[in-house]
Amino acid sequence: FKSGIPKCMSLGGVWGRVLNLCLPAASLLYPYGLAQRDHKNPKLDDGTSKKLSLAVPFTFYSKKYQALYVNNNGVISFDTRVNQYTPDPFPLADGRPFVAPYWADVDNVNGGDIFYRETTDPTLLARITEDINQYFPKIPFTATWAFVATWDHVAYYGSTTNKGNTFQAVLTTDTKTSLIILNYWDIQWTTGAASDGDAETGLGGTPAHAGFNSGDDTNFYNIPGSQTEAIINITQTSNVNVPGRWVFQVDDFKVTGVPTEVPKVADGKSCWL
Repeated sequence: FKSGIPKCMSLGGVWGRVLNLCLPAASLLYPYGLAQRDHKNPKLDDGTSKKLSLAVPFTFYSKKYQALYVNNNGVISFDTRVNQYTPDPFPLADGRPFVAPYWADVDNVNGGDIFYRETTDPTLLARITEDINQYFPKIPFTATWAFVATWDHVAYYGSTTNKGNTFQAVLTTDTKTSLIILNYWDIQWTTGAASDGDAETGLGGTPAHAGFNSGDDTNFYNIPGSQTEAIINITQTSNVNVPGRWVFQVDDFKVTGVPTEVPKVADGKSCWL
């Protein structure tokens, strides 16, 4: 029943990689916030955005969508709002098509904000294009549109601390190929109290889930570590050799460069370049 530590403070996390002269963490997130003319979701536990009409169709698992919802609980959905706070593994029995950057019991009343915007800003599109071309050199791609959703230092339900998670999902297309970039900047908790998590640590219970559900029972992907305690380490995992970043082609879904086992946390002396 249901009735922030600053970024980069953990030397074993993102800031630790900066000190080790690895990939600069600041380059992981694309610009977001009010200065980027982002919209913000309401301060509402288990809340969502309104239905957002898109200027161009976004193809997800061979189906074109022209509207979506940004759900507070770490989900971008296409057909319906997602208020559910305890995640289920994919494939989902009810066939909801959605992207789950970090599906867990976010409570932005306790802390944090959820930002989003649709954009054709040339500077951002050029940066996205450069990144995609680096990761997938065999896919000819020039971004013409993007949708950026960012969960900024969001708290968990029942929290008695200032722990917050910051992560981001970017949908982008050139009108033919669709890709999604998931960025994990700072993950300090995995579970809300209503999912049997500890109110003080934000751990335990049923941890967060990350991945994709097509809406059928055959096309889906669970990012390694989902719904286990290892999901706390998603800032140090990747399928494109950039710690904290996962990138997928989703028009005709392809999984590239995915490790076969859940990666373990590296020690503080490891470099991920």
